[in-house]
Amino acid sequence: MAQNSELKAAVVMGGTSGIGLALAKGLVSANYTVTAAGLGPLPKGEENLRFVELDIRDDQAVKTLFDQFNLLDALVNAAGIIRRHEEHKAEVFQEVIDVNLNGTMRACTAARPLLAKSGGAILNIASMLSYFGGGVVPGYSASKGGVMQLTKSLAIAYADDNIRVNALAPGWIKTPLTNDLQNDPERHAAIIGRTPMKRWGAPDELIEPALFLLGSGAGFITGTILNVDGGYAAV
Repeated sequence: MAQNSELKAAVVMGGTSGIGLALAKGLVSANYTVTAAGLGPLPKGEENLRFVELDIRDDQAVKTLFDQFNLLDALVNAAGIIRRHEEHKAEVFQEVIDVNLNGTMRACTAARPLLAKSGGAILNIASMLSYFGGGVVPGYSASKGGVMQLTKSLAIAYADDNIRVNALAPGWIKTPLTNDLQNDPERHAAIIGRTPMKRWGAPDELIEPALFLLGSGAGFITGTILNVDGGYAAV
């Protein structure tokens, strides 16, 4: 795929809604041409932002996506699912792990040769549940703990290719994945009560941290997990 030489190229996995969509649009504003991949209804494309349907559980589909590129500067792994109260079932647990953790590894593996050519960077989306257990979401918590350790491991493995690998760990962000919690008075109160900044975060508040970790200003930063959580993990 030919790219405008004045633009950097990025792929955002899970870039069709929530945090991924916010980051895709933020990258466009920072002079990237972005391909955002995901399932479900696709948003309408706009200048320098195209949306493609992709099941991140499909090895061949992931490979085919990256085979379209001649140049890639950044990969953002934001694809994720959560199945509250259902993840103790083996098949649901497996599905969550396959999307959130295995999907991140699939994308990193497929993008590695392209990023090695450009000296590019990877940004994974971890979570507060990378640090804490989740009794009703054992699959999600395990997968996000895995994303944190995968980020550190790939930072080591990819350093010789001049690829930096970092992650953001969002706290409680207003997205479709957290709608149920936002609308549950008891859970909402507990979340706000523990968060020192006493509010939910917005997806757009992840854009500047993401651009920093993907940009040249973070040129000596790799293997880092940056919390964007209103102080939640400090309590």
